[in-house]
Amino acid sequence: MHSALFLIEFGAIILGLGLLGRVAGRLKFSPIPLYLLAGLAFGTGGLLPMGASEEFVAIGAEIGVILLLLMLGLEYTASDLVSNLKTQYPAGLVDFGLNAVPGAVAALLMGWGPVAAVVLAGVTWISSSGVIAKVMGDLGRVGNRETPVILSVLVLEDLAMAVYLPIITALLAGVSLAAGSATLAIALGVAGAVLFVAVRFGRHISRFVSSDDPEKLLLVVLGLTLLVAGIAQQLQVSAAVGAFLVGIALSGEVAEGTHALLSPLRDLFAAVFFVFFGLHTDPASIPPVLLPALALAAVTAGTKIATGYWAARRAGIGVKGRWRAGGTLVARGEFSIVIAGLAVTAGIEPAMGPLATAYVLILVVIGPLTARYTEPVAAWVAGRRGRSGTAAAAVVPPRPAAPEDLGGPGEDHGRQQDQAHDPARRA
Repeated sequence: MHSALFLIEFGAIILGLGLLGRVAGRLKFSPIPLYLLAGLAFGTGGLLPMGASEEFVAIGAEIGVILLLLMLGLEYTASDLVSNLKTQYPAGLVDFGLNAVPGAVAALLMGWGPVAAVVLAGVTWISSSGVIAKVMGDLGRVGNRETPVILSVLVLEDLAMAVYLPIITALLAGVSLAAGSATLAIALGVAGAVLFVAVRFGRHISRFVSSDDPEKLLLVVLGLTLLVAGIAQQLQVSAAVGAFLVGIALSGEVAEGTHALLSPLRDLFAAVFFVFFGLHTDPASIPPVLLPALALAAVTAGTKIATGYWAARRAGIGVKGRWRAGGTLVARGEFSIVIAGLAVTAGIEPAMGPLATAYVLILVVIGPLTARYTEPVAAWVAGRRGRSGTAAAAVVPPRPAAPEDLGGPGEDHGRQQDQAHDPARRA
């Protein structure tokens, strides 16, 4: 009987996801917000709570995040990663300053104390790699010129989690400095070793994985990814980082074949992830913390857009690409919930969980919208300003143009970069 109920519930979830995906496709809109709302409706405190399939959905959600990051890693080689990290590390520092500080300040203003401030700083700092990967795929932007900049920021955040999570775990547990330092050293060592293997031995790994039989290729790549992700997570390193590094370690025909084979699985389990997120959110806990969550979401949405714009501008991307990069980075998700969950389990602040949930729900719904509409809205505002300037120029006699008013070569370069289409595919 339990097995029959599980099949009914899980079948209803998959069918509902397919129908919601069709609706989103008709509306030319990302299905992520619809998946989340469906999870809210049928989760804890929702219209029709589900129970029999909950454990399987949880496992599927974790696999979904891992596959999203694996597929993202397949788009770039190890040399791409290293060069992007070398050139974009200042963007990581700007990202931390603009987005972690608002969370810490908010916690201190609410009187939650320094440990809660460190926790909430992490909640507001880290973008959702899973949501952003899905949004870029839905909008067909994986090959855009600003995508390497977005990836660099996301990878820096994910790698920073290898340092941040052991620190926050030690703070919440109140362990000694020596024990916390040992945990941090292990995490850094594992992340560095995996990255070294991916960069140094990527060709050998691709040769080992390669197979002309699609079935064998699928099994080996999927098994290797889950294995590395599990080992990374067991050693206090993000499973997402492990999956991403497996992706960049694969190259050439192996990467192309894996991309084609795993795309349907990625879409299925990614949809399950977003539903799972909604299933574990009680709608009744959201109203009391809605106003502070909205204020924090508004501030940090703006700071993420500023982060992406600055990083893309520094990389020489044109104006349109800068706005697209900023809008794409807005969504928060899996890491924010994990960080808040650690604080709730430790009993640091009871209101932390509902606030973080409301905050993430707001930004995970707004994130696909900002990714799609930030650039058109910025262009519309610039157009209105341009028309206002033209009207003013018709009244005020024009003055001779100064040399600094003339467009320089950098402006033309930005336009050319926006117009160019350079898919980040492997040779």
